[in-house]
Amino acid sequence: MTPVLHDLTHQVTTGMPVYPGDPEVVLRPVLTTGTAGVNLLAVHLGSQSGTHLDAPYHVDVTWPTLDGLPLERFTGPAVLADLRALPARSAVTPEQLAPALARVVPGAVLLLATGWPRFWGTERYLAHPYLTPAAATAIAEAGVRTVGVDALSVDPTADPGPADPAVAALLAGLADEHDPGQGAPAGLPVLDAHRILLGAEGGGVIAENLTDLTPLLEAQAREKPITVSLFPLRLAAADGAPVRAVAAVG
Repeated sequence: MTPVLHDLTHQVTTGMPVYPGDPEVVLRPVLTTGTAGVNLLAVHLGSQSGTHLDAPYHVDVTWPTLDGLPLERFTGPAVLADLRALPARSAVTPEQLAPALARVVPGAVLLLATGWPRFWGTERYLAHPYLTPAAATAIAEAGVRTVGVDALSVDPTADPGPADPAVAALLAGLADEHDPGQGAPAGLPVLDAHRILLGAEGGGVIAENLTDLTPLLEAQAREKPITVSLFPLRLAAADGAPVRAVAAVG
């Protein structure tokens, strides 16, 4: 029987959601059939735009870049963890991943299904569940080197805060008074799960911003075999790249 293909990739469009601070995505026609005989787009985006893959170099300049990883890292049999019942900004624990990790085989791709694609394009998309360091460690210790998530990140994404700069400055000042000199430098994201997964022996990868994984959860419940492909653009010496994420069921 021919496998059924599921596209797990968000469409790349001008103004699409990006991680706070990343380059905005712009698609602009530069040639048209009316003037040049062909249609051609100029494409401006970041290496982490849309559905994309992180290489170890994303968080450490001494770790492998995208082009230093084997092709096998970008595809494999999928195992899904159903985390759709979790509320906003929930910390995922090893216990919640245990049923999925018990199913992994060598070369498996672990997909984290949070249900957060339903918030794509809204501020709530930033309030996704995330992996605790203990959960990320459990994944790495299970031998998984390829992880995908249907959310913005495997780590918590900071609340953008109030739009009014005066209010933001006031809150920041109060925070400094309450806890002076503590924590990470202001503005730097917390990337504990990234460092654990990407820094695993042999180099791990993380696919983020996958689309709705519900059809794959249903296929897994019916014990259908699932293979996922997450092949990135071949960018030289890159921290990551957009992917066309596809799952084959059956």
